[in-house]
Amino acid sequence: MTDNVLSLSSVPLHTQLRDVLRARILDGEYPQDSQMPSESELGTLFKVSRITVRQALGDLQKEGLIFKIHGKGTFVAKPKTFQNVSSLQGLAESMTGRGYEVINRLRSFKFIPADKRVAERLQVAEGETVAQIKRVRLINREPISLEITYLPKALGERLEKADLVTRDIFLILENDCGIALGHADLAIDAVLADSDLTQALNVEAGSPIMRIERLTHDANGQPLDFEHLYYRGDAFQYRLRIDRQKGEQA
Repeated sequence: MTDNVLSLSSVPLHTQLRDVLRARILDGEYPQDSQMPSESELGTLFKVSRITVRQALGDLQKEGLIFKIHGKGTFVAKPKTFQNVSSLQGLAESMTGRGYEVINRLRSFKFIPADKRVAERLQVAEGETVAQIKRVRLINREPISLEITYLPKALGERLEKADLVTRDIFLILENDCGIALGHADLAIDAVLADSDLTQALNVEAGSPIMRIERLTHDANGQPLDFEHLYYRGDAFQYRLRIDRQKGEQA
């Protein structure tokens, strides 16, 4: 197959065209926010019908690689960063290994009385003092998430002088505090950006936000880190592989 000629094979033409256009987007030949060639231009370029072009572009739009503006044309979307959640990792631990820069903007570090929900999760008495840490996580200098972390008071006191700007809390707990992490329980839903999230993540009010509640336990099963993680819906994904558990055949 040459650059602009699709092959005569059993693979449908729109699938071939979709794959070629996807590769050009991911390779940067069609840069982020740039306008794609029109349907007629793509049809002429690849010697296919407009219906074939529309099918290919429709697939790319479903994948989130392009978006259309009525009356203006088709544009390359901003690619979403993602984190696999098949293993327990902090954001920086996961992202820096793939070439991303992750830094944190510390918004606040204070000790507060635990409300009912925090107390239940950390297994402390309601009203007992806990540490609250608020950080905005930036990937390649762009705000991606707001992280609100609650820790028992004694543990929070050990993190007061830690480097919370460049390091994951998980790594601080393991390497500085000598705590072996065990597992985390996650709950995921969606909310609309309020004024606090609008300011923290530089999004418009009412923008879709992915909210993750995460309770991390140590290797003995003791809860030690309760978090609310708010991710921009337009810029980040959580990815998970799930294997089917097959029982004995009847």
